[in-house]
Amino acid sequence: MTWPSEPRAAVQAGATTTDAVLDVVVPVYNEEVDLAPCVRRLHAHLTAHFPYPFRITVADNASVDGTLALAEALAAELPEVSVLHLDAKGRGRALQAAWSASPAPVLAYLDVDLSTDLAALLPLVAPLISGHSDLAIGTRLARTSRVVRGAKREVISRGYNLLLRGTLAARFSDAQCGFKAIRADVAAELLPLVRDTGWFFDTELLVLAQRAGLRIHEVPVDWVDDPDSRVDIVATVLADLRGIWRLGRALVAGALPLAELRAQVGRAPLRPPPAQVPVGLPRQLARFAVIGVASTLAYLVLFVLTRGPLGAQPANLLALLVTAVANTAANRRLTFGVTGRRHAGRHHLQGLLAFALGLALTSGFLAILHTAAAGVPPRRLELAVLVAANLAATALRFILLRLAMHHRRP
Repeated sequence: MTWPSEPRAAVQAGATTTDAVLDVVVPVYNEEVDLAPCVRRLHAHLTAHFPYPFRITVADNASVDGTLALAEALAAELPEVSVLHLDAKGRGRALQAAWSASPAPVLAYLDVDLSTDLAALLPLVAPLISGHSDLAIGTRLARTSRVVRGAKREVISRGYNLLLRGTLAARFSDAQCGFKAIRADVAAELLPLVRDTGWFFDTELLVLAQRAGLRIHEVPVDWVDDPDSRVDIVATVLADLRGIWRLGRALVAGALPLAELRAQVGRAPLRPPPAQVPVGLPRQLARFAVIGVASTLAYLVLFVLTRGPLGAQPANLLALLVTAVANTAANRRLTFGVTGRRHAGRHHLQGLLAFALGLALTSGFLAILHTAAAGVPPRRLELAVLVAANLAATALRFILLRLAMHHRRP
């Protein structure tokens, strides 16, 4: 059991229509055909299924057809719809402007083609409204996502996200799905650091958020590719590669104020658990097993080297004593996380108790074997019996050491 850090403030319900909780931005460029169906469908969905006041912002990127006029007509018809016009193209530029100007505490965007099923919108923004998460993304690459698109786009999408993991150590699964949301207080800190104004905007925002220690919530989506998409794939890929190079170079050079950003918007470390509550048992078992294997190999090597000149029982005593001391020291530091000299003497005494029990087991097994063999048994059989005895002693040692050292940290 762990104790969480202080939760983020949740968005309060009961806001008025003019004080929207959610602002959904729809960036458009020459979309006079798709704009009206998109906005009407989005408006109807939010009215029916979203339990808070909302607004829809159409961000026009210097359209040269009738998109702007149509957007203004929709704004006049639907009170929750507003229009933002920009004189230059770029999805990132549109989101920068719309999100920076919005008074809503939760900001989102989606593509005008509505490729993503709107049923995922409330699950997308709910963790942001509650304060549980800082950003949220729709992902087409989760096992439970349902996606309809061609093989070419599938390969490009998966290849791009693998590239991000290899170059920028990205831990989010889908950087380019046009379905994302962010808390306004987080956006206020991140947006000034995002340089890209095009398609790489999403990736740059997410990488900065991850490096700042923010929580990114992922929602599996149902997604159907728009066959009329006018995205220039080659130009977008080249721009993304340039963006990866620029951002990666800035991260390596330390040119981004990540420490300050983490201090301002990152989540505080978890509190240490109560002393009575055991933690990390699987990890402790894994580390103890690795140390145990190394100790057993060292024990067998010492036993084989000293068996001839000393005899079986003295060789067993020496090998077990040397490896037991090293084993206790290694488990104290690596398995149970105990450092410093405090309680070190007591821990080693308890380790010697475990050693004595292990000695009793291995010596007893050796004695039984030598009695049953009526002489000197085969060396392989002798080693096999010792390995079995050491396994039993190792399990007993783990229980004793864990009881002695658990949570005794300085």
